[in-house]
Amino acid sequence: MRLIIIAVGDKMPAWVDAACAEYIKRMPREARIELCEVKPEKRPDRYGGPLAEKIKAAEAERMLARVPKDARLIALDEHGREPDSKGLAGLLDGWLHDGRDVAFLIGGADGLAEDLLARAEAKLALSRLTLPHGLARVVLTEQLYRASSLLRGHPYHRE
Repeated sequence: MRLIIIAVGDKMPAWVDAACAEYIKRMPREARIELCEVKPEKRPDRYGGPLAEKIKAAEAERMLARVPKDARLIALDEHGREPDSKGLAGLLDGWLHDGRDVAFLIGGADGLAEDLLARAEAKLALSRLTLPHGLARVVLTEQLYRASSLLRGHPYHRE
């Protein structure tokens, strides 16, 4: 099974790439993480309303093109369920037993398009705080590693 993080945004700071790479390399073979960057749509100096929706739709189209067939879609959204680390480990355990690839969607500056949110099997929030997109990637990869560590009885997660 693959855990695929499909994230709008490119040219992340070196610390984001390094941190994500570290947690990705620690993952067990049965739950490997792949990071797919999607180029963000160009934004004019002034935009909003209908233009913002068009931008999200264009980004959603590019994101969906990266989703493997039959993969479970998990949208990262500020209004989603906010599991604790043990709760995420429980979700990961279920996904591992199901065997389908899991695609985590991280939207661009305007978030995810409504139709993409509607297609997602679940919506998860990493925090109620607004996180920069690079930091969201780091938090997600770390939490997926923590969840896999919990499932394997590894001492990384301490009570």
